[in-house]
Amino acid sequence: MKSEVQQVPDYYGENVFSLKVMRNYLSEKAFKSLEKTIKEGGKLDPKIADEVADAMKTWAISKGATHFTHWFQPLTGLTAEKHDSFISPDGEGGAIMKFSGKALIQGEPDASSFPSGGLRPTFEARGYTGWDPTSPAFIKEGPNCATLCIPTYFIGYHGEALDKKTPLLRSMEALNKQIDRLAKLFGIKGEQRSYTTLGAEQEYFLIDRGFYEERIDLMQTGRTLFGRAPAKHQQMADHYFGAIKSRVMAFMEDLDREMWKLGAPVTTRHNEVAPGQYEIAPVFESLNLAIDHNMLCMEVMQKVAEKHNLACLLHEKPFAGVNGSGKHNNWSVVGPDGKNWLSPGDNPHENAKFLVMLCAVIKAVDTWAPALRAGVASANNDHRLGSHEAPPAIISIFLGEQLQDIIDQLEKGDAKSSKQGGTLKVGVDSLPELPRDATDRNRTSPFAFTGAKFEFRAAGSNQSLSGPNTILNIIVADSLAEICDELEKVSKKDFNDAVQKLLQKIVKKHKRILFNGDNYTEEWVKEAEKRGLPNLKTTPEALPFMKSKEVIDLFARHSVLNKTELLSRYEVYSETYNTILDYEGRLASDMVKTMYVPVIVAYQEELAESIKSVEAVSKVKAAGQRKLLESVTGLVEEALALTEKLDQAVAKADSAKIKAAMKAVRKPIDELEGLVPKDLWPVPSYAEMLFMY
Repeated sequence: MKSEVQQVPDYYGENVFSLKVMRNYLSEKAFKSLEKTIKEGGKLDPKIADEVADAMKTWAISKGATHFTHWFQPLTGLTAEKHDSFISPDGEGGAIMKFSGKALIQGEPDASSFPSGGLRPTFEARGYTGWDPTSPAFIKEGPNCATLCIPTYFIGYHGEALDKKTPLLRSMEALNKQIDRLAKLFGIKGEQRSYTTLGAEQEYFLIDRGFYEERIDLMQTGRTLFGRAPAKHQQMADHYFGAIKSRVMAFMEDLDREMWKLGAPVTTRHNEVAPGQYEIAPVFESLNLAIDHNMLCMEVMQKVAEKHNLACLLHEKPFAGVNGSGKHNNWSVVGPDGKNWLSPGDNPHENAKFLVMLCAVIKAVDTWAPALRAGVASANNDHRLGSHEAPPAIISIFLGEQLQDIIDQLEKGDAKSSKQGGTLKVGVDSLPELPRDATDRNRTSPFAFTGAKFEFRAAGSNQSLSGPNTILNIIVADSLAEICDELEKVSKKDFNDAVQKLLQKIVKKHKRILFNGDNYTEEWVKEAEKRGLPNLKTTPEALPFMKSKEVIDLFARHSVLNKTELLSRYEVYSETYNTILDYEGRLASDMVKTMYVPVIVAYQEELAESIKSVEAVSKVKAAGQRKLLESVTGLVEEALALTEKLDQAVAKADSAKIKAAMKAVRKPIDELEGLVPKDLWPVPSYAEMLFMY
C-alpha cells in the first residue's frame, strides 16, 4: 500500500517556534506579552522570560533537541553558534533538562576571536549575544539529534556592535521613524509599526562532488583559479529556464522541503543562464527575518547538496567566461497603514505619498551612491560586477518609460498625464493616478524599480544582505528626514503646493542618477562620467568611502554605528580583501609549481621521445609534433616566469599586483590545458564540471 504523501501545509514551519506554536505552550498573559514584543519591537518582559524559556525548551525537546545555541552573524559574513546542552545533573546520579530565561536572553561567546577591526583585542574577550525576538527560534536537525537555534545580535562588553544584525536592526528603526513622520504629515494613521520588506533571490552553481574534491582551488577559495572555457557553454542560452535535470530536481525538492520546515517562504526555482547555475527565490518577508532566512538557506543548500553527492558553489564567480552569481535584493517599505508605500495608489493622495517615497529613494541613491557601492564591495564580487552578466560598478536607477515620463513632468511642474493612458485623474494636489507594474525590467540596471519595489542587483551571491540593506535603510531615512524637515515647516493649506515644489527640486537636482538604457555599454560609461556619477570598479576604490566624514556623520546621525564601530568595519573588510588576494595568490603559485608544471614537463619528455623515435625510423620529419613541443615549452616557460612575478607580488603583499599576476599566469596554463592530453591533466575541466552531473 502506497504511503500517504505529506502535504506542505502539514509540515510548513514545523521547526519554528512561531506564534502559532507559542500559543500552545504559553499562558495567555505570557503569549500576549511576547506577541506584543515581536510585533512592536522592544525587549522581552523579564517577568515572563523563564516561562518563555521553559516553553521553548519543552517544544525543542519534543523535536529531538538536546542542545541550544545563540545563532548570530559576526563580521565574517557567515553565521556562528556555540552549542550548550539542556542537561543539568540532579545530584543523584541522573540529569534533568533545564533552560532559564537568562540563558535564553543572553549568551557570552568569546568576542576576541572574531574579526572586529580593533573593537575587541585578544586580552578583552568578553562579548554578549542577545535574543532577537523578532526572528523566531528554530530547530536545526542533525544526524542523530537536533539543536534549538535562537537568533541573536552580538555586542561587546561596552555595547559596541560586533555583528551585522545590530546595525541592521538600528537602521530599520531609523527608517521606521522617518516613515512615521511622513505618515503624520499625510494624515495617515495606523495601528501597526512601519517596516521594511525584502525578497532575496539567490543564485548558485551545482557540480558533482567528486569533481569538487579534485579541485583544490574550489575547495579553498570557492572559485577556479585556472580553467579553459569549453567549446560550448552559455552561448546558445539553452540552459536558462530549461528543463531541470533529475538529479538537480531531487536536490531542489529536498531544499524546498527543508526551507519550508524552517518557515522560509521559498517559492521559485529555475535554471539560470550559465550551465550548472540555478536560482531560488522567496516571497517578501520582513527585512530582518528575510535576511536570517537567506543566511539559513545558504547553509541548508550546502548540506542538501552533500546529501546528493553534489557541491553547491556560492562564490560570485566560480567559473571564468560564464555568468557569475548574484543575490537580487528586492526592497520595499510598508507604512503604518499596512500598505506598500512603493506601490502606486488608487487616488491622488496616495500617489502623492508614492511619489514622495520614489523621489526620496532617487535623492538617497544619488547622494550616497559611493556608500551603496561600498556595501556590496568584496574581492569575490569584483570578479562579477561590470561584466556582461551583472550590473556595472556605476550606480544608476531604472524607472521605466511610464514613471520616467511622470518624473520628467514633475521636473517641469505638475504631472497630469501618462504615456500609457491619456489623461489621468487629477486631485487637489495635482498628482495623477498611476497604473501598477507600469515598468519594464532592466537586467543591466544595478538599482531598478520593478513595480512596488526596488531591485538592487549588485549584491554578491555569497554576501550577507545585512550590509547593503543597512546602508539602503540609512540613506533613505536620511533623505526622508530632510524631506520631513522641510514639509513640517509649512501649514496644512500650503502642504500640497510645498510637496509639488519639493518634488520638482529633488528631480532637478538628482535626475542624473536616472538611466533607462543599457548599462553594459561603453557609451553609458562615458555618459555617466559626464554626469559626474562615480565609477568605483574595485573594492579598494569603493571601501574608503566608508571612512569619509560624510558617511561617518550619516551613520552617527541615525544612531546606527558610531565612528569607532564604522571604522572597524572598514578595517575588517579591507583586511578580508587583502587576505583573500594573498591566499589566492599563494594557492595559484602552488598549483602551477606542484600540479601543472610536473604534468606538463612529463608530457614534454613524452613528446620529445616520440619525435626522436619517429624521426629515427622515418624519412618524414615530425614537424607537427615539433611545433606542438615548441608551443608547450614556450607556454610552460612563460607560466614559470609569470609565477615568479606572482610570488614577488605575494611577498610584497601588493594586492593589485597579485590580482594582475594571477590573471597573467592563468593565460598560459589555460592554453596548455588545450594542448596536454586530457588523461594527463591534473584537475577536472570546465566541460566536465559544468555538464557532467
